[in-house]
Amino acid sequence: MAFTRATGKHRAPSRLSRKSAHVAGVAAIATTGVIGTLASPALAAAPDAAPGSLEDTGLNQAVITDTLAEQVDAQAEAQELEAQEAAAKAAAQAKAEAEAKRRAEIRVEAAREAKERADREAERKRLNAFQLPIAGTYVSTGYQTGGAMWSSGSHTGIDFHAASGSSVVSVGAGTVVEAGWGGAYGNNVVIRMNDGTYTQYGHLSSVSVSAGQTVMPGQQIGLSGSTGNSSGPHLHFEARTGADYGSDIDPLAYLRSHGVNV
Repeated sequence: MAFTRATGKHRAPSRLSRKSAHVAGVAAIATTGVIGTLASPALAAAPDAAPGSLEDTGLNQAVITDTLAEQVDAQAEAQELEAQEAAAKAAAQAKAEAEAKRRAEIRVEAAREAKERADREAERKRLNAFQLPIAGTYVSTGYQTGGAMWSSGSHTGIDFHAASGSSVVSVGAGTVVEAGWGGAYGNNVVIRMNDGTYTQYGHLSSVSVSAGQTVMPGQQIGLSGSTGNSSGPHLHFEARTGADYGSDIDPLAYLRSHGVNV
């Protein structure tokens, strides 16, 4: 005879059935990796719940927790990336500033060197420059002009027009080799120029340099006058290849060869 269960009553699940259900639940958890569901009791749908609604089953909490963790991780990664980008920008900015500073220093150094070169060149030109022995003057007696006034029978230099007491300057850079009385030349100054030639300034009323002294172009060496064998105030100027009398050369050609407009 067949046995049937009584209707209208619910029997509690057998021990074996409960164990099987528990194992199945654990297996499902292991498969999904959601451990959080073990911490929350499963909730059945409330008898008075609206159709289609579910109460918290514990699994929902685990999914939400995982989602928040992912958001936190993503935010942390974004912040780390932002920090890396900021550090990279700061490093690039520091590098750019260092390069700009280096370039500025190079420009300053180049400008300094250029100024030093320009100063040296200007000084070189100044030292090599020649000028008239008296400003605004003109030649009153030419070179090798004949006459009884000169013992050699001709003029060994040129005379520059000058009122008594006019400033007489060295025509270029050199060293004084004679300063004082020069016989027929009166008070005179002889200078060995830096190029090895010599210049002489005669008939001075006074001398303001001494032998052995270095003079620069345009430096005053005395005042014009009419001392010695002279017929009136003027400056006798000679150019020579040596220090002694008789080594004279054309003073006008000499001055012009050194860039003096006379």
